[in-house]
Amino acid sequence: MKKYFSKTAKIALVLVYLVIFAGAFVRLTGSGMGCPDWPKCFGYYIPPTEKQELLFTAGKEYNKGQVIIKDETLLVARKDFVAQSKFSTPDWEKYAKHDYAIFNPLHTWVEYINRLLGALAGVFCLLTFIFSFSYWKEQRKLIFIAFFICLLMGFQAWLGKTVVDSVLSPIKITTHMLAALLIISFQLYLIHQAQKNKSILLFDATFTKILYLTIVLTIFQVLLGTSVREHVDEISETGAPKIFWLQNPSLSFYIHRSFSIIVLLANFYLFFRNRKLQLHCKKINWIVFLIFIEILSGIMMYYLDFPFGTQTIHIVLATLLFGVQFYVILENSRKKRII
Repeated sequence: MKKYFSKTAKIALVLVYLVIFAGAFVRLTGSGMGCPDWPKCFGYYIPPTEKQELLFTAGKEYNKGQVIIKDETLLVARKDFVAQSKFSTPDWEKYAKHDYAIFNPLHTWVEYINRLLGALAGVFCLLTFIFSFSYWKEQRKLIFIAFFICLLMGFQAWLGKTVVDSVLSPIKITTHMLAALLIISFQLYLIHQAQKNKSILLFDATFTKILYLTIVLTIFQVLLGTSVREHVDEISETGAPKIFWLQNPSLSFYIHRSFSIIVLLANFYLFFRNRKLQLHCKKINWIVFLIFIEILSGIMMYYLDFPFGTQTIHIVLATLLFGVQFYVILENSRKKRII
């Protein structure tokens, strides 16, 4: 079972990143309410492709919980029944969680695919937990960590439901992102512990302290970026052209922009110290590269009025940066000698 543990853990990690990408694409396309209910989508396990499917149809067989849109209102079937020739109010009740009742097939399917990826990631996290029992005698803590990841995935699913019910509450979206980073951390830990030939870096106390500082800076930047994104979303929802999205930016934007210089300098310090002392930390090169692309995408958003896809790239790169930094911390924990 051990040979499957590492593979399923890696697949689960990739799927979590795909969920993050899909979630960022959901926000990019404004598809967050593409499925106004949860876990189904308009009361279906496979959502409709045309609005006609969501209109009341005489003679159609409706199942309990199925949704229709009538007079710009979401209505839910109270029971299983076959619709009569005329609409019967007692057969239906108003959807109680919110009053959002817009069907856009693109938004619906973008959100639906996001949910499917989340479910698939959950399945592989569960498989990782099952295969973790092969470490019962050697590293029993891996079992508990794998189980905790499953709990976090369940929490993420529940949180996704509350995000929809709250019509995309900014605070809940931010919590959603932080929980995703926590899941990534634990998955990387499992993968690292399962490696037979772990990388062993030379140890330098200063390098280690700055390394921990940089990951804290990254998390802080993610939180600031989420705040900026919320401000941009509020402006974009008014229908304003992209050129106006950051015309009057919030304070968090200026902090986020200026703070990126600190992040860059701190990681450049690690890059040069790694080369000077020959610590053999090759992933520092990836960290610097990711930061460079991250800053470049931010510049493009500000000066080129948010080219399509740059927001998604910006968010996904931030989570990739966090993942690489955290894995370097795991590698750095195996000290070969003290400098």
